[in-house]
Amino acid sequence: MTSILLEDRVVTTVTKAKAARPHVEKLITLGKRDTLQSRRQAAAYIMTPGVTKKLFSEIAPKFADRAGGYTRIISAGIRVGDGAKVAILELVGYEYKTKEKKEKPKKEEPAEAAS
Repeated sequence: MTSILLEDRVVTTVTKAKAARPHVEKLITLGKRDTLQSRRQAAAYIMTPGVTKKLFSEIAPKFADRAGGYTRIISAGIRVGDGAKVAILELVGYEYKTKEKKEKPKKEEPAEAAS
């Protein structure tokens, strides 16, 4: 749960994603309340104090007008090593940032050998 709140997107098995989803949504609902008690309840589940701060300052305000359904599970195929079904668990509204490809400088062809 800490990883999904920290990174907004996690690749894991389908079973783990389905198990973590209700807990993450409950934490976001606690974040929307923003009381001392809700902060303490969230801190009991989240391993890092910085992530708790991020939940209440950044993540919960994004979902202030949303009644539920803060996460989505996307099927990602099968893992090569053990054949487990893999899924992506991400927060709704997450924008995947692609890395820009560097253009390789074209190699200049050597000048023709002088005859």
